Amino acid sequence: MTYIHGTSPDEQRRLSLMNDLVNAGSLREISLTPGERVLDCGAGLGQLARLMAHAVGPSGRIVGVEYSPEHLASARRLAESAGEAELVDFRRGDAAAPPLSDEEWGTFDVVHARFLLEHLREPLPVVRAMVRAARAGGRIVLEDDDHDVLRLWPEPPGFLEVWSAYQETYRRAGCDPLIGRKLPMLLHEAGATPRRSTWDFFGACAGDPAFPSAVANLLGIMTGARDAILEIGSVDARAFDRGLDAVRAWEAIPGASFGYAIAWAEATKPA
Repeated sequence: MTYIHGTSPDEQRRLSLMNDLVNAGSLREISLTPGERVLDCGAGLGQLARLMAHAVGPSGRIVGVEYSPEHLASARRLAESAGEAELVDFRRGDAAAPPLSDEEWGTFDVVHARFLLEHLREPLPVVRAMVRAARAGGRIVLEDDDHDVLRLWPEPPGFLEVWSAYQETYRRAGCDPLIGRKLPMLLHEAGATPRRSTWDFFGACAGDPAFPSAVANLLGIMTGARDAILEIGSVDARAFDRGLDAVRAWEAIPGASFGYAIAWAEATKPA
C-alpha cells in the first residue's frame, strides 16, 4: 500500500473533516438494514464504520479492518471518547488477507471499501478477498476516487497544474488516480456480478455552509502531498504555492463553486 499523505495528526484531522463531508452520502447509497453483518475494509478512523453500526442496530455486526496502526489507534480512541467503543470490532490487518476466522469467511451481508483501492499497486487481490468474505448473494460495495472529475469555477490560476502533478504522484507510486471509473470491471474480474454503478456527488459553492470545510479539505490534500508533488518536477515550489494561494483567493469569490463525485459500484456474490 502506498499512502502519500502519511498518518500524521494533521492528516488525521483532514481525514476526520472529510468524513464529516462525505459520510452521509456513503451511508445513504449503501442503504444498510437492521441486522446486517458488514465488513469494512480500510476503515481508517472508523467514523463511517460507527455510523454503519447505528444503521444495522444491535442485531447487526460491523467488523472494521485497518492496516495503519496509527489510524487504528485513533479509531479506537474516537469510538471510546464517543461512548461507542463496543459498536465496531476494529482489527488490524491487510485488506488483501483480512483477519477473519474460518467461520467468518463467506458470512458477511455487505463488504465495503472506500478510498482504499486508489492507494494499492494491486487492487484486484483485495477485491477478490472482499468477494470471498461475502455470503452468497451478499453485496460488495466499492467507493473510490476518479481524480480527473474535479472541477473548480472560476478556475484558480495554476491550480490545475498542481492537481495534475498530484495525480502523477499516484502513477509514480504504481497506483491509479482514475481507478473510480474501473470499479465495475474490478468487481467482475474478482468474480462478483456488478449490479449498480453511480456517482456520489460531492461539491459546494460560496454561501453553502459546507464550502469552507470542503475548501480546507482540498487544501489539506495538496499540503499533505506537497513533497511528493514537488518530486514529480512538473511544478516547482513557487508554482505550487501560487496554485494554493489562488485557491484561497478563489474561495472568497461570490459564486465560486466546485464539483466532484465519488465513484460507486456495487455487485453481488454469485450463489
